[in-house]
Amino acid sequence: METEVKNENLKNPLELNCFDVQQLRSYVRGTGKIVPRRRTHLSAKEQRHITHIIKQARFLLLMK
Repeated sequence: METEVKNENLKNPLELNCFDVQQLRSYVRGTGKIVPRRRTHLSAKEQRHITHIIKQARFLLLMK
């Protein structure tokens, strides 16, 4: 079973950038897939931002 993302200790998703790798890892599964919106309980705008930031971090080789 998948675990849900707990947003209690996280910054506002719209304030994250690609250098916040520790917090971005909570939105990525162990296999490297981005966790879907129904598990993260983010709005569509926030999920698009998180996806974009994760892809930037991958491009900069900060995360897999």
